[in-house]
Parts: sequence; C-alpha cells; structure tokens
Amino acid sequence: MASLATDTAEFTSEAHSAPGQTVWNRASADHVPALEPVVFLPGLLCDQSLWRRQVHALADVAAPMIADLTLDDTIGAMAERTLAAAPRRFSLAGLSMGGYVALEIMRRAPERVSRLALINSSARGDTPERSRQRKAGIESLRRGKFVGITHRLLGDLVHADNTVGPVADEMRGMASRVGGDAFIRQQHAIMTRPDSLESLEAIRVPTMIVVGEGDRITPPDHAREIHSRIEGSSFHMIGACGHMAALEHPEQVNFLLRNWLQRQAA
Repeated sequence: MASLATDTAEFTSEAHSAPGQTVWNRASADHVPALEPVVFLPGLLCDQSLWRRQVHALADVAAPMIADLTLDDTIGAMAERTLAAAPRRFSLAGLSMGGYVALEIMRRAPERVSRLALINSSARGDTPERSRQRKAGIESLRRGKFVGITHRLLGDLVHADNTVGPVADEMRGMASRVGGDAFIRQQHAIMTRPDSLESLEAIRVPTMIVVGEGDRITPPDHAREIHSRIEGSSFHMIGACGHMAALEHPEQVNFLLRNWLQRQAA
C-alpha cells in the first residue's frame, strides 16, 4: 500500500511519514463538510512538505492525501502504489515527477480521477542526453556521498530570486530527508518513464496546466504542448517562477487550485 500523508484539518512539515506508513490527522474531521479528496504527488527529492501551503489554504474544500514517491524505481510502480492507497475517486495534482506519475495514473485508472492538475511537468520521455546525465549522476553518487541540492542545481530548479532564502532552505531540507537511496530510485524512474504525448488526447477530465515562466527543467513549451492536446484544459504561466511553483508562488498556486476544484468534475 502506498504511503500517504492525509490531513483533514492540520498539516505540519515536521509530521513526516515513515516509509510504508500512512499518517492520519483527524483533528476537526467531524466538523468539516464533505470535502473533495485530492491526491498530491511530489516531485524529485521532495516530500510532503512540498504541498504544505496548499494543504493549509484548501482545508475548507479539500481532503488532501500526499503520496510517498520515494519507495519505487519506476513510474508505473509509483502509480500502482498510489492507486492502492487512494480513495475510489479523487482529484489528482502532480508537480514535476509527480506529473509523470499522474499521467501514468490517467492511463491505468482514468475512471478514478475526477480532475487533473499538472504543475511544472512534461508529457515527454527523457532525452538520450538527459538519461546519460542522470546515469552519470547516479554513478557519481554511488562512488561518493549524497550532498542533496547544490547551489548549482538550485539555480536550475528555482527562479534567481529564490536561490537564497526560505525556498532554498526548504528544498535542501526535503532533499536531506528523502536521501540518496531514494534519489537513485527516483532518477531511474524518471529516465525510464514512457512518453505520454500520444495518450494526452484521451484525457477527458477538467485539466489545469501550470508552469513557471522561467522553468528550465520542464519549460513553458512543454506545458503548452500538453495544453494543446487535452481538450478543454486551462493553461497558466506564473511570472518570476522556476520549476517549483508550489513553493515559489504558493498563493498563486493555491488560487488556481481552488478554482480548479470548483470546476464541474467529470
């Protein structure tokens, strides 16, 4: 069963689930109206803290569950683990690698998803050059020590305004908690992921695509490509933002997610 952090009223970054466990926080659960189940999928080297601000901001409309994507080394296995623990039907939001998993879930169990949000993600498979870079990084890590997110990598992940300060600190903290072994598994999953472009036209649920204007990892043209192939989807680009919109501009992402949850479900 997937490890999902679930919260109906409160969420704290300190309450990290152990691998294979499900964390339930039932505070005030008896006093909230029926909430929309939302499964959040983190990105590479991210844990449930990635979505902390969204969980807080949407507490009146969403029953959030945050999948643990650190345990498997293929996108398919991540999708199956998430589906095994998710409710029968849910809205689905993924950032970066989480978006790859979301698209795999749409292939495997589209009838269970009522809405889809893809943030800082892509439907393309890994390029040969990018796969070579990932393999070289894995081999280097196996010979040495996991150092987490370096300043150079941070410059690729976030906008220049965020390479120093709270966003950078949170990125490093998540990477430290995820660790080197999980990083290797995630890198293997990313570089062996299927190309999802041909399956996009089959998506029939309300879909929102969000990208940072300065995203270097999955740039705006990747997001526009998804938007052009999913009928009725919405496209939103956030200025002064890199690859980590949920952390870099949480208020804008929260606003967009709230509007997305108000759209009629499929």
